[in-house]
Amino acid sequence: MKKAKFSGWLKQSLLFACRGAWIWAGYTLFTGMILVLGKVSLALGIFLSVTCLFTGVGVAKYIDLKYSSDNPVGFYWAINKSLPLAVLAAISIVAFWFVFMAVANIFSGELYKIGWFFFHWELTPENLNHRTLREIANWIYGYANVTLMFALLMLTTFASWFSYPLMLFKNQRWSEAMAQGNQAVSRHQGAMYKMLGFIFAEAILCSTLTPLLTPVLYMLTSTMMYVSYKSIFEAVKQ
Repeated sequence: MKKAKFSGWLKQSLLFACRGAWIWAGYTLFTGMILVLGKVSLALGIFLSVTCLFTGVGVAKYIDLKYSSDNPVGFYWAINKSLPLAVLAAISIVAFWFVFMAVANIFSGELYKIGWFFFHWELTPENLNHRTLREIANWIYGYANVTLMFALLMLTTFASWFSYPLMLFKNQRWSEAMAQGNQAVSRHQGAMYKMLGFIFAEAILCSTLTPLLTPVLYMLTSTMMYVSYKSIFEAVKQ
């Protein structure tokens, strides 16, 4: 089997963004609005951002079928198919995050911060006044970039990059998807390392210089997850 290239995955992902521009941009905008909720409740923000990340894989599948298949499906199909599994993944990430944060707060003696995980209203004039647009975006989306890196770290540690699409599109069990996904990762290590390095580098960049592009990075990551899965596990129509 010919080894995949990161440049090919990135190029195909960008073509997805152009081919289904309105859908891609619309879902990106929706994700951007959802991420604001992290300043009301970190738990809710993490849950919704991870849900958006994995549901975006279904949206990418919808774009693919809409513009390249003789039997296109409706947008509701993409959401209805991907949302339940995305919610389960999000709940797992929230649980992991809470455990790590709670242990850290216990050891630091800041027990009161544990409650902030579930509700901490920060959208106040004091936090919004006298700030530039970039500073506000960085303040709002800062947690989202950390969430993205944490979610991918958990995914690649306890499953594999391909586990979610295999479970979603092939109806595989978690253990089966993890085993098959890890085999694919080992065969295409070069491309995988470059792709993950690219996403982490962009997340760091969005945390500092380009925070307004955080929702774009979320949708791009979802698209790359689908494109890389398709190139390995599905026959590509010429």
